[in-house]
Amino acid sequence: MKTVKQAFDEMPGTFLPEAAEGVDEVYQFDISGEGGGKWYAQVKDRKCSVVEGVHEKPSLTITMSATDYIDMVEGRLHGQVAFMTRKMRLKGDMRHAIKMNQIFKRKSSG
Repeated sequence: MKTVKQAFDEMPGTFLPEAAEGVDEVYQFDISGEGGGKWYAQVKDRKCSVVEGVHEKPSLTITMSATDYIDMVEGRLHGQVAFMTRKMRLKGDMRHAIKMNQIFKRKSSG
């Protein structure tokens, strides 16, 4: 089973720079539970960096449990389902979440 840290270490490899033209966003992740922590992904100039810690002015903050986050990354939980069932909480403009979905490839659920 993948850890949350491994998922964030692998995140830059799932980034689609061609889909990120003109994007300048910071996605803060607040992951609770065993193996959780705080990370942020900064997307700018068609590049992505992932840093452990807290950004002072994120565009969007995503809060999830460690198990739900791993399920989403692994394709067992769809992001929209996680949001609708309150397994994922978002703080910020919803358009940033939609954009994030377009600039990171995910394993498909099913």
